[in-house]
Amino acid sequence: MSNKHILQTVFAGLDESSMQMSIGQAIRLTLFGTSHGPEVGAIIEGMPSGISIDEVAIQQAMDKRKPGGKYSSKRKESDIVEILSGVEDGITNGEPCKIRIANNDAKSSDYSFLPHHPRPGHQDLLMHIKTDGKADLRGGGTSSARLTAPIVAVAAILSPLLKAIGVKIEGHVSAIGNITARGIQLCPDDWNDEDCINMRCKDPVAAKSMAHYLTTLRTELDSVGSKVELCITGLPLGLGEPWFDGVEPALARAMMSIPAARGVEFGRGFNAVQMLGSQHNDAWSGTAAEPKLKGESPDGAIAGLASGAPLKINVAFKPPSSIAKPQLTLNLKTGKEENLVVKGRHDPVIGPRAVAVVEAMATFILTDLALRGGYLDD
Repeated sequence: MSNKHILQTVFAGLDESSMQMSIGQAIRLTLFGTSHGPEVGAIIEGMPSGISIDEVAIQQAMDKRKPGGKYSSKRKESDIVEILSGVEDGITNGEPCKIRIANNDAKSSDYSFLPHHPRPGHQDLLMHIKTDGKADLRGGGTSSARLTAPIVAVAAILSPLLKAIGVKIEGHVSAIGNITARGIQLCPDDWNDEDCINMRCKDPVAAKSMAHYLTTLRTELDSVGSKVELCITGLPLGLGEPWFDGVEPALARAMMSIPAARGVEFGRGFNAVQMLGSQHNDAWSGTAAEPKLKGESPDGAIAGLASGAPLKINVAFKPPSSIAKPQLTLNLKTGKEENLVVKGRHDPVIGPRAVAVVEAMATFILTDLALRGGYLDD
């Protein structure tokens, strides 16, 4: 099948009023699929040629995100990535790349209450109205976090490009409920123990408390909010574009598109409200050839351009909306508010699985900006 035919197949039936699920400029990613359909995947246009496909690295990235963990949804998906085009002899050839990930463990009967009894906190009712009742709402449909799987796969393919110019992207869970971890740069370099691995939190003390709390929370049939911290080092001085495609705006848009994301903070974030300019300003030092910012925690980007300092980001996630605790909500069929108990397999917290997605979003956006700015060969 030709690349042209692949694109025509994926986008068949779309018109100007159709929903758009794309991001990126030099390299453009378009998602497709639904949580309970046969597959999820992505079309990548502008994929640079010459990238060696490391299947082991891709699967390792997928394993960090996939369900089935001790404190996540019990849905069992192997998340095997199939690359259907854009690769020859294990190397990208510069043509559009299509990625497919099969859905093998969807349990649609868990959503028999839809569309008549939409879940609180979910897009069920809104998408039902938007599509005039035609949307596949099972498991969140096109709005499901299931569609983050191809984003992680694409980022795993692209990551060697950023590594080659010295960029390192690393995240961990920095908070679950009221339990807060130390900053990622203050934690051990390795994942200290099983709780750290399960929680995706590099602070062993905080990870232990988080694990204990989630064990208790499960018995209460509820969920909780969380926060992911990301630290990016090695960004070339000046990477980014002015205004709307600056490092922070571009990353913020991508992070806020992750299902359940409710806020993004850069550097000192909202704490800057309580600071004076003389406290917040970071002076330059070093040399004219190698300028560096002074200070304890200088901003990693200024006016949308990378400053050379570590770029620190926090992404807040709301509690997962699908919970087994009874919730009173409108039944469209009866016209009355009735108790809804959501059955099925759902995450009690988003943070641990979101770490891989936050890292992947950053990888994609920074690769796109690096290609646009001429920092990478395209």
